[in-house]
Amino acid sequence: QVLLVESGGGSVQAGGSLRLSCAAFGYIPSTNCMGWFRQAPGKEREGVAAIDSDGSTSYADSMKGRFTISQDNAKNTLYLQINSLKPEDTAMYYCAANLASYCSGGGWYEGRAFGYWGQGTQVTVSS
Repeated sequence: QVLLVESGGGSVQAGGSLRLSCAAFGYIPSTNCMGWFRQAPGKEREGVAAIDSDGSTSYADSMKGRFTISQDNAKNTLYLQINSLKPEDTAMYYCAANLASYCSGGGWYEGRAFGYWGQGTQVTVSS
């Protein structure tokens, strides 16, 4: 069993930055894929970025440039740096873990391969 706990969300002005963290508790196998997703009110969940345990990263096309995913394997912690925040970035941000395989191409985006999810951290961006 793995527990994922997100933190770092908050209310910020447009143009600001945030770094979200996701601490993983429990056994994390050496082959895994960790991801960040978000869901805005009234909208479907969308993939933001994913990272393999070997450090390979993938981003949703619309997220390239302002979002950076990273991880500290020693701390079992996943990060998402968001720069130049926009009001449309307002959403609940979730981290997720796929402990069975690496992220594979664009398949991570829909989130179906991720068996573990955190409770989310809210990001609110005001104009």
